[in-house]
Amino acid sequence: MIREFEKKDIFFVMQIWLDSNIDAHSFVDESYWKNKYDDVEKMILKAEIYISEDSDGINGFVGLTDNYIAGIFVKKEKRSQGIGKQLLDFVKCQHSNL
Repeated sequence: MIREFEKKDIFFVMQIWLDSNIDAHSFVDESYWKNKYDDVEKMILKAEIYISEDSDGINGFVGLTDNYIAGIFVKKEKRSQGIGKQLLDFVKCQHSNL
């Protein structure tokens, strides 16, 4: 299920963001992402965010600023299951111009 972000989701969204960036950017020291955490959290609270969720909890999210997709993030153990595509297709239906 895809739904709008709620403030109560911030811890899980930020954990997915942090874990995904550390995993995808092994050439960047983890401290870089950890130092960006607070700034990104503030941006996420201002952005348009949609959550992918199932009985296991939050599996991923997509963030938009205006009509710009700032990022799509999926938990490592849930990748390659179509969650990112579902999130992308969802926002494409919400916005005629991305």
